[in-house]
Amino acid sequence: MESIKKTIRTIPHFPKKGIMFRDITTLLKDAVALRETIDALVKRYQERSIDVVAGIESRGFIIAGTMAYVLGKGFIPIRKPGKLPAETYRVDYELEYGSDAIEMHKDAVTRGAQVLIVDDLLATGGTMKAACEIVEKAGGEVVECAFIVDLPDLKGREKLKDYPVFTLVEFEGE
Repeated sequence: MESIKKTIRTIPHFPKKGIMFRDITTLLKDAVALRETIDALVKRYQERSIDVVAGIESRGFIIAGTMAYVLGKGFIPIRKPGKLPAETYRVDYELEYGSDAIEMHKDAVTRGAQVLIVDDLLATGGTMKAACEIVEKAGGEVVECAFIVDLPDLKGREKLKDYPVFTLVEFEGE
């Protein structure tokens, strides 16, 4: 996974001073790294019982949509409020400096569906925890929370302690 990690750009002091932003757009434009990333994730889940793959807006869409295609599963978008046209479930959650919300169509998940939820990066875990809650609110069961990058210093796994978590690479103490 070191080759994947090497393609992720670090941008100091973005979006504010003291933050080391991990930018996966450099991974996405690298055909070899993108294939290696998708292949590693698909390999983990190809033998698992998964009905659908959900992706969190926006970079999670890219990875989750591609994984769903390769796995032969459907894709569910989990979006910021007001972006989905049909009736939705909504979960509000707290951020470090404020709050946010996500939504999912009410008819996206059937009761008992096994749902893999994917996002690009695990930081504090708030968005993913909300995604897990929204899937459960719809009657689905979370198979696992999958990420490309984990920032363990931000303790996101602690917030997701009730769910299985998988990440490909970590950036610690930077």
